[in-house]
Amino acid sequence: MPSVITSPTSKTGISKLTNCRIAGGDALIWKDIWVSSITGKILQSQTAFYDELITPDEVIDLGGRIVSPGFIDCQLNGAFGFNFSTLLDDMPQYGKQLQDVNKKLVETGVTSYLPTVTSQTGQLYQAVLPYLGPSGASRLASAGSESLGAHVEGPFISPTKHGIHDVSVLHNPSTYSDLEHVYGKSNINPGSPGSGPIPVKMITLAPELSQAVPSVIIPQLRSSGIVVSIGHSEATYEQASSAVSAGASMITHLFNAMRPLHHRNPGIFGVLGSAGRAERPYFGVIADGIHLHPTTVKIAWNAHPGGFILVTDAMHTMGLEDGRYEWRNGGGKDWIIKTGGEVVLEATGGIAGSAVSLIECVNNFLEWSGASVPEALKAVTGTPAAMLGLKGVKGCLDAGADADLVVLRDEVVDGGVVRLGVDEVWKFGKKVYEKGV
Repeated sequence: MPSVITSPTSKTGISKLTNCRIAGGDALIWKDIWVSSITGKILQSQTAFYDELITPDEVIDLGGRIVSPGFIDCQLNGAFGFNFSTLLDDMPQYGKQLQDVNKKLVETGVTSYLPTVTSQTGQLYQAVLPYLGPSGASRLASAGSESLGAHVEGPFISPTKHGIHDVSVLHNPSTYSDLEHVYGKSNINPGSPGSGPIPVKMITLAPELSQAVPSVIIPQLRSSGIVVSIGHSEATYEQASSAVSAGASMITHLFNAMRPLHHRNPGIFGVLGSAGRAERPYFGVIADGIHLHPTTVKIAWNAHPGGFILVTDAMHTMGLEDGRYEWRNGGGKDWIIKTGGEVVLEATGGIAGSAVSLIECVNNFLEWSGASVPEALKAVTGTPAAMLGLKGVKGCLDAGADADLVVLRDEVVDGGVVRLGVDEVWKFGKKVYEKGV
């Protein structure tokens, strides 16, 4: 339990976390962190203390534990019983269920995420996307984890690499208006100045579907501030390279649902091996021990460490007991089976996302890769923040960044492997979760 050393009578809204190791750069360093619950930001401690003569409300001794930036999950399909790809008869209930997820999700260390919607009908997209847009403007710590904008995974994907996506709703785009028709114009096009951010932050599509994708669609999406990710795709190396040159900057769950690596055609994976290429993309990796072999995860990291992002691809069964659950797909109903972190379709046995938490992915990566703790944490903090254009705001502990923090305990287990556990979570400078409290 943390020890509160001081609690002045004059309230400043500032907390000082001391006797802690900071996950910054490539090493763990001993350093204090000052956060403000009023501004929701990390403070420059020397300026606050020496120049502005500010005294913190409380000084909290963390007993040598690790302080990390809040985790960012760039691919979360649902959690705690709620599937984001769900069309409800009473849509206000959608918002209430989403709020419940946010409050529970933050307890896993995920302070920000991209709620992900799979390949669906235009009716579903246009109903749910307004609920999934960026939620940070309210800056309410009590609301829990915040959306950084929706990730729309489909329906412009390859029918031969659809995974568990419903083939009947897939589209082959020929113009940008095809995307507007499916997602809704207001969900992917900025409005008038001051109207706020659009709901969609990232779109996964297959670049080989038509020439319009790299020549028109990707540049138009980028001009709207939307991250374009390559995924569920049969793209060759040349087609993937063309998409990256056009502005695609992310790969969705690398290796899964895409043309496999071949020595004469490296496919999408090949764009990570273009040494010195300025536009090498970021890429998501599901380190649940099911989607990828541990050695495959290590190969991906070694190929391009600076682009490596851990994602869960978790379904609504994350946080639930093992069992048989309903899964809605394009308005119909199927059943999925959850066993530990594995989720499969009952009818086919095909992988249907995962049920792991992001801290589990971090621990798996630590065990499989030989990476250091700061390197592993960067894959769920600084790297996804940079991919989303939020460097200096999220994913770091720099002064001026959002005060989203995770306090971690660490222990060495068999084989000298370090395992991490979430003890506390702070959102916008306020503690919102403490283990056992």
